[in-house]
Amino acid sequence: MDEFWVFGYGSLMWNPGFSYVEKSQALIFGYRRSLCVHSWVHRGSEASPGLVLGLDHGGSCRGMAFRVDAAEWDEVISYLRERELVTKVYLEKMLPIRLADGRRVNAVAYVVDRSHRQYAGALDAIEAAHIVESAIGQSGPNDAYVFNTLAHLRDMSIRDQWLEQVVAEVERMREAS
Repeated sequence: MDEFWVFGYGSLMWNPGFSYVEKSQALIFGYRRSLCVHSWVHRGSEASPGLVLGLDHGGSCRGMAFRVDAAEWDEVISYLRERELVTKVYLEKMLPIRLADGRRVNAVAYVVDRSHRQYAGALDAIEAAHIVESAIGQSGPNDAYVFNTLAHLRDMSIRDQWLEQVVAEVERMREAS
């Protein structure tokens, strides 16, 4: 492989945790960013799960792509597998993406495994907001994770209307209580 790219759609976008030689906004087709993974540790518990992001089937997703030096490929892929495959709720895939300058490249991406027991399914914004608003895990409240994610997306000028709807619904719920 001449080039090694990694596609990030969540915290990898602003906190990749590895060295890279180039980064670019990128678009992936056939997948969307979604709060579709039950969090039983970091943003919830098994008794009261929270929701974290997954790359799920359908639509498209704007994210960030990172080109990694070939000499660092083994180290980076090992790091990513340790970070992303802890509970095996994600599948490592090589998928085509389009970079901001129009180039088309293949990138490693972590897609939710719909057959995994942590898969929450396709929730609407109201259902997701009700879960996010009340869940708390070892890394803190679930809503803090979602609000932080949206803030980072906005800083990168990436719109995610569904996530914006979830946040708006959580805010509405707070105002009503």
